[in-house]
Amino acid sequence: MRHFSEAQLGPLPDFLRQSGAGDVVPFVTPAGDQMWLVCDYALGRQVLTDRRFSRAEAVKPQAPQVIDAQPVPDSMASMDGAEHTRLRRVVAGVFSPRRIGAMTPDVERLADRYLDGIAAAGPGTDLVAGLVAPLPLAVLCSLLGVPEEDSGQFRDQVEVLFDVSLDNPTEKARRRLELADYMSELIARKRRSPQDDILTTMIAAHDRGEMSMGELLTMGLALLMAGYETTVGQLGLSALALLSDPAAYTELAAQPDQLVPTVEELLRLTPSTPLSFSRVALETVALGSVTVKAGEAVMVSLLHGNRDGAAFAEPERLEPGGREAVHLTFGHGVHRCVGAPLARLQLQVVLGRLLSRFPALRLASGPEPVVWKDGLGTRGLSRLLVEW
Repeated sequence: MRHFSEAQLGPLPDFLRQSGAGDVVPFVTPAGDQMWLVCDYALGRQVLTDRRFSRAEAVKPQAPQVIDAQPVPDSMASMDGAEHTRLRRVVAGVFSPRRIGAMTPDVERLADRYLDGIAAAGPGTDLVAGLVAPLPLAVLCSLLGVPEEDSGQFRDQVEVLFDVSLDNPTEKARRRLELADYMSELIARKRRSPQDDILTTMIAAHDRGEMSMGELLTMGLALLMAGYETTVGQLGLSALALLSDPAAYTELAAQPDQLVPTVEELLRLTPSTPLSFSRVALETVALGSVTVKAGEAVMVSLLHGNRDGAAFAEPERLEPGGREAVHLTFGHGVHRCVGAPLARLQLQVVLGRLLSRFPALRLASGPEPVVWKDGLGTRGLSRLLVEW
């Protein structure tokens, strides 16, 4: 039983650093709007399943915003009810535990390939550049059906979108359009030559009238962006949490049967996504100690909910055997992350391979082995220097 260090939370906005302030607290978003922040585990689960709190209303122009950029209204994550169910049904089969389980050998081969390169270049490396960032992109390329010859161009476009050091919004907008153009062209190619990948599956759904062309394109881009950024963040944060406690790393290397429940604890303690999407109340709702009026917006702090002492005994402790309560990192209810099985697979493979191949792995002893990314939506690392 190890205690998780608060230092491993990294940079957080002030409103996420409040502790013990209440079960539901008001805050002002970076965009200057007023919202409610749900910090209680049980109330968080309620909001994430209560139809009185709408995602579709939250993406309308007049709704309170967290940041100036708004989610796309025709995205599955921005829909309620039957519209959301219609799109989710299209991709649910692709992310079923059975189909994701069948990807295990491919993910293992990819992980071994990157780890072979790390071992050959050792005895030290940047784990983000050498493994944590390239592996999820390679997995997504395989899942979406991006041809091998396009992977370099595809990687460059994706990395620019997530480069928080790039301050030029015009350049980001241009690259975003380039990526959308590429996705449109790739969809056209898949239509001519269908393959066993998610884009081909969605094209077939479009042809059956189950989704529009705009929804198809948006879904492809959304799966890429959500699957890449969050998984890179989660891999880096999980590796950092283990490496920050050398005894815990050594113990887990000696007890590989504890890997699966430990991964769930790492997901709980250090989620790469600290907040849910916002929701707008369709009517006045009594929520814990407050009353949320119709038209007001709420967000669930997954970070706070995952550390709620009413749901998790000694919540700051990493319990290798796992917990009875289910963490909120992948959300809850109908909007629960559809890619959760794939994220879990990558975490289990990457951490398992690291532990078995590098049992003496440790944080590098030089200055600043850890560099955090900026940004509110997703937490993560831009550098994680290690040695062995």
